[in-house]
Amino acid sequence: MALLELIEVTKRFGGLTAVDRCSFTVEEGTITGLIGPNGAGKTTVFNLISGLIRPDSGKILFAGEELNGKPPHMTTRMGIGRTFQIAREFQEMTVLENVIVHAQTRGLPDLFKGSILREEREKAMGLLEFVGLAHLAHEEARKLSYGQKKLLELASALMADPKLILLDEPAGGVNPRLLDAIMERIEALNRRGTTFLIIEHRMELVMGLCNPVIVMAYGRVLAKGTPEEIQGDPRVLDAYLGAA
Repeated sequence: MALLELIEVTKRFGGLTAVDRCSFTVEEGTITGLIGPNGAGKTTVFNLISGLIRPDSGKILFAGEELNGKPPHMTTRMGIGRTFQIAREFQEMTVLENVIVHAQTRGLPDLFKGSILREEREKAMGLLEFVGLAHLAHEEARKLSYGQKKLLELASALMADPKLILLDEPAGGVNPRLLDAIMERIEALNRRGTTFLIIEHRMELVMGLCNPVIVMAYGRVLAKGTPEEIQGDPRVLDAYLGAA
């Protein structure tokens, strides 16, 4: 069953068409890869899905409900989590506070009131334990390594119990040990029922983790298939992977 569906979605920035009548689905329970050369429109698609920007035309449906025009806090409440290519932690807050602030029922103002609910603190600590950061819960987030910040983003995204998580380059700049930890957490969450849509440039990671894989070029979907089909598709080799 399609959890997410883009139907002829277009987004222009002045004279540039970043996403051009783009259509694809993400099936519930999958780890779907979204690849393509720089400028293909991948991150713009994420911004459209999560409500940071609005499409000029077309429809985006999540669990059958239209997302067009809904702001980010509403898409989060509907069940969509998001991480960014460059981590966006609150640097002066502790690691634990960074996770708690993403709770569905509360937010930043309540955090500064000192009115954190015990169940939210316990849930946040459980998520930090899950991603391997519990021992750093009371450290300032700015002190984390780049890979640890990626894990913190994942824990923060999980605080609102998302059905779908959009991961933007989870492997970027991460050392191999922490990358293994991130991949293990993604697979464990997927086994529990969480759906993923992942932008990633490291092809060995995409082909080993994702199925299906969607390829974008020039703002449109060029191909969709299994990792084997994508690696053997001449259009993909032409546009992105290069000649074998």
